[in-house]
Amino acid sequence: MPARSGEGKWVDRNLYFCKYRNMSMPSTKKTTEQVAKYADMFSAMGTEPRLRIMQLLLSAHPEGMVVGDIQAELEIPNSTLSHHLDKLKNEGLVQVRRESTFLHYTANTEALQELLQFLYAECCTRNKAVKPQDIVQICK
Repeated sequence: MPARSGEGKWVDRNLYFCKYRNMSMPSTKKTTEQVAKYADMFSAMGTEPRLRIMQLLLSAHPEGMVVGDIQAELEIPNSTLSHHLDKLKNEGLVQVRRESTFLHYTANTEALQELLQFLYAECCTRNKAVKPQDIVQICK
């Protein structure tokens, strides 16, 4: 609610505080670090083979897949597949566990959910660029 200034004019306190930074603002360092983290995650999925790997691992969720099955399904050479999986693992998008002599990969759904929430917060809640129900329809 606007308040009266001493001269009888109305002053919008929120605009004043935001414009002149008289109120404490959220830490931009944390936001900058988060954006950098999410950019790295998107970059890791930004190649066709890695995006295909993510789709495949999500389709096999929650069990995941062993490397040999991923390689057979996507027909990617072993050394190249290893490179792609390492990149996805380093960005926290996939998790790996050893079972005997096999490496078992699963999609890190918590990391993907965090990434989607980051986008959702901007496009669907703050400025309503995309309607939430449209996203739900895409997912069905």
